[in-house]
Amino acid sequence: MEIMHTMSSEAIAPNPRRRNYSPELKAQVVAQCRTDGASIAAVALAHGINANIVHRWLREHAASPPAKPVNPFIALNLPPPQVEQAAPVRSAPGGCADIRVEIRRGAGVVTVNWPVEAAASCSDWLQDWLR
Repeated sequence: MEIMHTMSSEAIAPNPRRRNYSPELKAQVVAQCRTDGASIAAVALAHGINANIVHRWLREHAASPPAKPVNPFIALNLPPPQVEQAAPVRSAPGGCADIRVEIRRGAGVVTVNWPVEAAASCSDWLQDWLR
């Protein structure tokens, strides 16, 4: 006796594929649903999407953090900076100029003279100091 299979592999329907929607379409559908008097079911039907999916998009959109501002620059009306005369470059006894850093804090002034030959170490020191 031969056994007959009633459910052959050809008769089994393939698994349905999951649909993917673009972020632009999702944003468009959510925006249409948020307009006054819009029916979520009608918007979903117009796009051929299940209304439950649109409800999920609305929940996700409400839970997502607000987008960053497009232009975070804020113009401030500040007085123009006061320009002080730069100190003249002094020559060291060897004939080379020094790097001069003048730091003012309150009424005190600290002046640091650094040889030009050690400009890299001056840069390192200044970066550490300004942190």
